[in-house]
Amino acid sequence: MTTELIVAKESEKETLKNLYSLYLHDLSLYSEGLQPNENGLFEFDAFHLIWEKEGIHPYLIKVDGHLAGFFLLLSAPLMTKVDYCINDFFLLNQYRGQGIGEQALDLLFETHQGNYFVEQLKSNERAVQYWKKIFKRYGFSYEEKLEVKDGEECVGQFFQVSLATSK
Repeated sequence: MTTELIVAKESEKETLKNLYSLYLHDLSLYSEGLQPNENGLFEFDAFHLIWEKEGIHPYLIKVDGHLAGFFLLLSAPLMTKVDYCINDFFLLNQYRGQGIGEQALDLLFETHQGNYFVEQLKSNERAVQYWKKIFKRYGFSYEEKLEVKDGEECVGQFFQVSLATSK
């Protein structure tokens, strides 16, 4: 299987919006604050800013040419304490557990070296464990912090990606 990480163009806005709805649906299992709108869709209220605000980089993940998921990467000027934040990371169910996420991260880390921050809802133990597996796989040391944001307990990690540490 060939995994690609492609910068999402504004012309692919609806595709990303649809994936976001699925992503938020998955997260609703861990957050009572995520509810569908009157049409039954989960919406990201600041979605319109993705192509309007500097420092927001949407990526589509494709496997053998088929849509598999997305990343939303944040950088300066939005990020001031780190170079990058993986704000959102989502894979469709059929692509999970096959190493596709790791392949997509390989591609991301090859082109975006620097200091990173990633955060998960503490109640989403699967995501917390996934990131710990990623840190181990790459040999990344990380600093972890617990924080409450919008009434939700979150686990955040700071780590560094460099040519010397990425696979």
